[in-house]
Amino acid sequence: MRTVDAAGLGIGDDHPSRIMGVLNVSEESPYDPSVFADPGEAAAYVDRDLIDEGADIVDVGLESANKRLDVLSAEEELDRLDTAVEAIESVSGEAVFSIETRYAEVADAALSRGFDMVNDVCGFADPAMPDVCDDHDAAVVKMASPPDLKRPGAVESVDEIYEALAMNGFTGKTILDPAFGGWSEEKTLADDRETFRKLREFRAYGRPLLVSINRKNFLRAVAGRETDEALPVSLAATAMAVERGAHVLRTHDVAETRDAALIGREFARDRVRGTGTDPTVEELDVTTRAEAARHLERVGASAGIADAGITRWFRLAGLGGAREPLAAAVADAEGVRLAGTDPAVLFGTPRGFEALNRAIPDGTDRLREIVSKILHDIN
Repeated sequence: MRTVDAAGLGIGDDHPSRIMGVLNVSEESPYDPSVFADPGEAAAYVDRDLIDEGADIVDVGLESANKRLDVLSAEEELDRLDTAVEAIESVSGEAVFSIETRYAEVADAALSRGFDMVNDVCGFADPAMPDVCDDHDAAVVKMASPPDLKRPGAVESVDEIYEALAMNGFTGKTILDPAFGGWSEEKTLADDRETFRKLREFRAYGRPLLVSINRKNFLRAVAGRETDEALPVSLAATAMAVERGAHVLRTHDVAETRDAALIGREFARDRVRGTGTDPTVEELDVTTRAEAARHLERVGASAGIADAGITRWFRLAGLGGAREPLAAAVADAEGVRLAGTDPAVLFGTPRGFEALNRAIPDGTDRLREIVSKILHDIN
C-alpha cells in the first residue's frame, strides 16, 4: 500500500486514520453549520469546530455537489476562491487545507495561493488535473466519476466505480474515493450499501482510500433516521470503514468521527507488512472472489485463477444428524475440508464449496441452504 505525503501529513496503512473536516463557502451547501460567507467567521469555525476537535485536513468547498443544482463554471468557482483563501489565511491552528473542485484551473489557483491538496469530485474528468497536482507536488483525492465535468459521482455498480477510479490514471500522490451518496438519480441506496460491503476491493489499486459516509442516506435508511438523528449510524459505519481499509474519513462530526476511527483501527486485523527494504511483503485482505480478481488484474494475471487463492473458514454448530451426510458430501468434493464433530469447522476454496453444493444429497435442505449462503457470501 502506497503512503501519500500530503504537505507533510502521512496517509496510508502505517499512519493513523486521518480526519477531514468540512468548510463550505457556498450558500447552496445542505449542511448549514459548515457554511460561511464571512472569512473571519469561517476561520473561527475551522479553529473551534474542526482543528480543535481533531481534524487533520480541512476540505473547503466552493459549491454544492447537489445533483439538483446547476454546476458552477470554473470562472464562478474562481470568484469564490478569494473568500476561501482569506479564510484559511486567518486560521490559527495547524491543518492540511484541501480545495474541493473539478477544474484544473481552480486547483492550480488554489494551490498557488496556500492550499495544500485537491479533492477532485469528478475524478480527473478534467485531464489537466493530474499534471497540475504533480506540478505542485500536491496530494489529490480522486473521486469515482464519469468522464464528465457536470456529473460527479454518477456511477453505480462496484465494477463501474472501479473502472472510473482508473480514468486518466493516477499521480504519485493520489487518494481514492469510491463516491458514496446521492450523486445521481439512478444511483440507489442499495448501490451504496453494496459499495460499502466491498470497500476492501478498492485497496487493490494500492493507494489510500477516503470515505465520505457522514450521515449518508444509505446508512440513515437502515435505522430509519433523519439527518439530525443519524450520528450513531455514521459512527458505526466509520469504525467498519476503517477496519475495511479506509485511511481518510471526511465528516462534519469531527470529534465523534475521530473516536469511531480509533476504535476501528484498534480492532482491525493486523496485516503482515514488510519493512521498507526490497523485497517487500504486504498481506492482502482477500475474502471474496471479486477481491482476489482485482488484485490479480492489477498484476496482469488472469482473474480466472482467483478461486485457487481463497480459503474461507466457517464454524458449524448444532449439526446433529446432518453431520454424517455433510461429511460424506465433503469426502466427494475436492477443495473443501471438514474438521471436528459438533461444533465443526468447514473450510475450502470457492470451487470446493461449489463441488460440495453439488455433492449434498437430496433430503438435506438445511445443509443445502447453509452451503448456498456460503457460496453467496464468497462470490
